[in-house]
Amino acid sequence: MSFFRGAFFFKSVASLADAPPSVGEIAFVGRSNSGKSSAINALAGSQLAFVSKTPGRTRLINYFALGAERFIVDLPGYGYAKVPDATRAPWERLLGGYLRARAPLRGLAVVMDVRHPLTELDQRMLGWFCPTGKPVHVLLTKADKLSREAAQKVLRRVEGEIRGFAPNASVQLFSSLKKSGLEEAAAVLLSWLDASAPRAASVALGGEPNENPRQDRGWRNKSPRAKRGNQPGANCLNV
Repeated sequence: MSFFRGAFFFKSVASLADAPPSVGEIAFVGRSNSGKSSAINALAGSQLAFVSKTPGRTRLINYFALGAERFIVDLPGYGYAKVPDATRAPWERLLGGYLRARAPLRGLAVVMDVRHPLTELDQRMLGWFCPTGKPVHVLLTKADKLSREAAQKVLRRVEGEIRGFAPNASVQLFSSLKKSGLEEAAAVLLSWLDASAPRAASVALGGEPNENPRQDRGWRNKSPRAKRGNQPGANCLNV
């Protein structure tokens, strides 16, 4: 986990055109108030991500550098109904564009409150992203809020339910407060980056060119389920 403890803030972007050159990055996403920022901070061992008292405040893509052009990426939270539509729409387009077209993205960490897992928006996010063929790791955060027996019961239920629509997903319990699950999460995420050694040039999802011409490493979609006709647009996470 010491690798993640060397992370530092690199930049925030409001457009994919401003994203930094990258050979590999891991993105964190989750419903607002799911504990996403706290999970990132727990893994890094420092106050990297801003933990707001007002859920839904993060509207930029935040890059935290791990060295050698590799990054942790904090994506805007989704599903916070009190955010005005005029404010929410641009950042949903940014989120959707990143997940569809960002070639250096190696995998997605989806953060869910263990007391409210697999909400409709979580399921839509997973069902939309999984056809990319990239791995997903679900962190059931705030596990300290439940008894050990209750948390294990939720874990088993989520593992069973998620298998049907996200077969490339793994699930674990996590507590930022108690610092539990850190080693397991770090091992999974680091394995994604270790597998992201430079490869031959490829094209992002749907045959779209990479948004940054300097970033020609990545993944070519080969999943038969990822058909252009059924990919949601920028408003895939509208409430």
